Order: sequence, then structure tokens, then C-alpha cells
Amino acid sequence: MTSVNNCNLPEDLYYWVEKHTWARREADGTLVIGITDVAQHLAKSIISATPKEAGKSVKKGKSAGTVESGKWVGPVTAPVNGTVLEVNTALKPKPGLLNTDPYGEGWFIRIKPDNWEADSADLLTGAAGTEAYQKFLNEQGIKCE
Repeated sequence: MTSVNNCNLPEDLYYWVEKHTWARREADGTLVIGITDVAQHLAKSIISATPKEAGKSVKKGKSAGTVESGKWVGPVTAPVNGTVLEVNTALKPKPGLLNTDPYGEGWFIRIKPDNWEADSADLLTGAAGTEAYQKFLNEQGIKCE
């Protein structure tokens, strides 16, 4: 895991930097989606998480659900088009999992992408992802502290 401005960013994930969303491609072609460490630091203490229900479609750039903290309410932006297969039911009683483990137990939804190859072209992974995040964080003056 790489640390950028004290924010944790695993190199094996795909990032939509400006939306603070990550995606992990599973062996079966499905995607697990969540918010980044940057997002949870900006939101502070998350008090509610409401993913779209299984069976619903999500559109790239649109909401896959909402997250609420004491100071902010906003969408978790879908990084690709697809259909929700599963939601993280652990978030309803414990929305703070998004703060404590955003890349593990705090995942948001699992989707079946409509067209991974086309939709993922602008998502960044590996060194390119962490370098783009570094540039964005520096430009915005964001640090995870």
C-alpha cells in the first residue's frame, strides 16, 4: 500500500481520483466498489451509508448510493455502468467501517459491469493511480491527518 499525503492508496485498485472512488476487479469479472481513504478523511465520522439495492442499475458518474457524515452528505459515484449484485449489509449497523477499513470491511457495493473495457479506460491503477492522486491532493491542499 502506498501512502500519499498520509492517505493510504493500495496500488492494485482502480481509482476515479476526482470522485474519490475505487474499484477492485474480481476473478469472476465483478467489481467491488468503495470510497477511498481520502474520501473518508474528508467526510470525517460517517454516520450513515445507503447503497443502491441489489438488482438496480448504476451509471458511470452517477450515484451508487449515499454517505452521510456529521458535516457532509453526498454520493458514492459509480466508476462504471453496471448492475448492483450485492450491497455491504454490514454498513447499515456500522457505517463507521467506511472510516476504519475503506478498502476491506468498508466496501460499498459489488456490481456486474456492463462493459469494463470501455468504461474503465479513464480509471487509474498502480503507479499511474497513485501519481495522479498525489498531483490532485497537492493541487487541492488535501492531507489525511
